[in-house]
Amino acid sequence: MATPEGPSTQRQSLVDVIIADHRAVDEVFGQLETGSGSDEHRRQLVEHVITELVRHSVAEEQYLYPAAREKLSDGDHVADREVEEHAEAEQLMKQLEATEEDDPEFDRMTGKLITDIRHHIEEEERDLLPRLSEACTADELDDLGKKVMMAKSSAPTRPHPTAPDTPPANMILDPGAGMIDRLRDALSGRNR
Repeated sequence: MATPEGPSTQRQSLVDVIIADHRAVDEVFGQLETGSGSDEHRRQLVEHVITELVRHSVAEEQYLYPAAREKLSDGDHVADREVEEHAEAEQLMKQLEATEEDDPEFDRMTGKLITDIRHHIEEEERDLLPRLSEACTADELDDLGKKVMMAKSSAPTRPHPTAPDTPPANMILDPGAGMIDRLRDALSGRNR
């Protein structure tokens, strides 16, 4: 049920939201790894996973990493490393978008993206999320979860490697880029 605060009144902690995103992306990775389906189907899966990864990354950069900077003694180091990994993945996703699905590079880059993102997910779930869970109250984690969900709803759907990736600039510019991306997606038929 929609509310003025967002799409749902159901409360989910930041950790629950992030892990649910991780599982959804990994499910698509599994489909890609089967190697089955037409070139067009593989392209659609890659476009879908890119959209989800971009939305997820934007939300993490707006809320998860600032929380880590605030709550963890080495939060700046942890957040900087995570943002750097996002930037590398975003460059790869941009290159992947520009590569034809029948080009051998398409499969190579898709495999690299899968490997890199799985490594990133493993690190976040093994280190950052448990540490943040200990450093934050349940209410703080629920509030961050709500903010991440809201950020994802207006986030860009395509990689923008040169866009700012830290607050406050990303929080100002990301919704506008998201609106333009969703318009481009609608006009091109992407992610239907």
